[in-house]
Amino acid sequence: MRAEVRQAERRSGRPVGSVSLLPVTKGHPPELAQLATTLGLTTLGENYLQECSAKDRFLQAAGAPSVNWHLLGHLQRNKVRRAAELFHSVESVDSLELARLLSRARTGQAKLPVLCEVELTGLPHRTGFPPARLEEEFSQLVELEGIEVEGLMTVAAPGGAGKAFSGCRELLERLRDLTGHELPTLSMGMSGDFREAIAEGSTRVRIGSLLFGSRPAVSG
Repeated sequence: MRAEVRQAERRSGRPVGSVSLLPVTKGHPPELAQLATTLGLTTLGENYLQECSAKDRFLQAAGAPSVNWHLLGHLQRNKVRRAAELFHSVESVDSLELARLLSRARTGQAKLPVLCEVELTGLPHRTGFPPARLEEEFSQLVELEGIEVEGLMTVAAPGGAGKAFSGCRELLERLRDLTGHELPTLSMGMSGDFREAIAEGSTRVRIGSLLFGSRPAVSG
């Protein structure tokens, strides 16, 4: 998989090694996460707090290497404190309210790295900042004490990868100009569209099925 990412970098004229790979274990059993750690994959993405917490307990009981968990899914407000303890990064901050709650949960501790999720699909019920709102509120976000805003994350709609990814990149560039912050991370692209994301400037691709296969069907 890393070879495919490197190939996509070269095809896009990107420096080799400029894009990191985030393996995503959501929906897979904890044994697979344990296997991933034996292969040296100790930074993993998950969508749900409860599922990740169960995997983390399993890995600790098995004596597996410590994992840096990244939260990729929507975070409910009543689960913020536990998420701030468990996750090493939250890539799905979708409102100023959530950012403030995470900041308060981490005040007095090391800052929690976060990404702001941007909604560019136009699909109903999707979470994420509308671009205009993020531009309005971003100066407040980067001043919060308990978190460190490192960049943006987005998910593309089927068939709309190019527009979503270019839009997110352009938004990141505007926010850099607005605040003077480096904002080094642009998390875009999954198993089906990571090549398009890299061509548009992604610095992190989130890969699940290409690494681990399809998620097991849920019985019952």
